[in-house]
This record gives sequence, structure tokens and C-alpha cells, in this order.
Amino acid sequence: MLVKKYLFLLYLLGNLNICLALDTVPDFFEVDYTLYRDGAKVGLMERRFLKQDDGTYNFRSESKTTGLIALLKKIHIVESSTWNLDDSTFKPLYYTYQHTKGKRNRDVEISFNWEKKQIINRVNDSTWYMQTQPGILDKLLYQLTIMSDLKSGKVPESYTIADGGKIKQYQFEHLSDELLNTPLGEFKTMKLARYKPNSKQQTFLWCAYNLDFLPVKVTNIEKDEKLTTAIIHSLKGFGINSEE
Repeated sequence: MLVKKYLFLLYLLGNLNICLALDTVPDFFEVDYTLYRDGAKVGLMERRFLKQDDGTYNFRSESKTTGLIALLKKIHIVESSTWNLDDSTFKPLYYTYQHTKGKRNRDVEISFNWEKKQIINRVNDSTWYMQTQPGILDKLLYQLTIMSDLKSGKVPESYTIADGGKIKQYQFEHLSDELLNTPLGEFKTMKLARYKPNSKQQTFLWCAYNLDFLPVKVTNIEKDEKLTTAIIHSLKGFGINSEE
């Protein structure tokens, strides 16, 4: 009888750990943003987060210029991050980035070989290697990790990112809580700032409390002091279907 109780307790604890691990993963969603540059509408961004048939997760982002600006400067960017969950840790497996800009294209692939502790970087026709590090993320996956950390009550200070063939630290700061009006209504948000050391470039994120801290607005001040803004305009997920 004691053995049965012990085995039953182990079963409960095992399933509790699985539930706690899955609770760190944000709900699946489809979200669209309108993109502005210095106040003028210039494009759209679509983001999709889902679980694939093989059990891995995929986070995909697609941005493109629209309207008159697309006739002058046609830009299309597609990013994708495939990853899995390892003991409540987001572990990247494969990252891709395709940037089409007229005749200038940039094609990036990053493969994470955790058994060999190796990161394989390919940019167009050049390939090089780096070592993995505990907790390292790709440039897209860290944006889901922010949501997960905030959901669990942890305000991020920095993330280790495989970026441009280098290992970089993205540093964050919690600035304030703000009520933000969007095309989907008003949201209570946590405003975060991301700084790059020795750079004028700054990024600000407004993450909505009742949307598992999904960013509903993002602004980026670039090196030339140009301002790019993404504002949510449609959403499927978190109990919302704005297309209904």
C-alpha cells in the first residue's frame, strides 16, 4: 500500500512539473500590427505563434511595406524561430531571416546543435561557428521569452542572444506602467526599454497585462534618430478574436 501511495505521489509530482513548464509558454496567438515611420503609415507586420506536429514550437514574423511607400521601396522581411521547451527553458533549434530589399537580399540561417554545443551561422554564402551558452536565444525567440518571464513575475534585465554571428547581451529596464489606447481598445501595459551599449538606438515595448504581456506597441529609435512604431490592430488569442 505504501509503495502504491509513493508511486501515485511521483505521478502527481511529474504531472505537476509538466503543467508548470507548460504554464511558462504564452497562449498561442495571431497578431497583426500597423507600422509607422515618423508618423506615416509604411507597412504591416504579422506574427504567428503555434505548436507544430512534431511537438516543437514555431514563432513567425512577417513584415512588408504597403501602399505608396511599397512602390518606392519594396521591403519584405520574414523571420522564423523553431524551438522546444526543456525543463521550463526556451531552447532555440533553428532560426531563419530573409530580407528582400530590391536587388539587395539577406538570407540568414542559424542552427543550434545542443549535443555538440555548437551554433552554425550562415549569412548568404558565408558560414561560421560559435559555441552555445546556457540560456542563449535567437533574435525572435527572446520576444516570446519576455512574455513568459513577465507572466511568471520576473522583470527581465538582460538576455543572451545569437545575433549577427556574435553573442550579444540585450539589456532591459522596467520604466513604468501605462494605460495605452490602441485600435483594439485600452490596455494596462508594462513599459520596458531595451538599450544597446554605446549606441543611440533604443527600443520601447508596451506589454499588455491581460494578454500574457503581448506587446501592443513597440517603438524603435534608430541610429539616425528616425522613429519606427508598430501598433496592434488585430488579434486572435487570449480570448479575443478582433476579426469576428
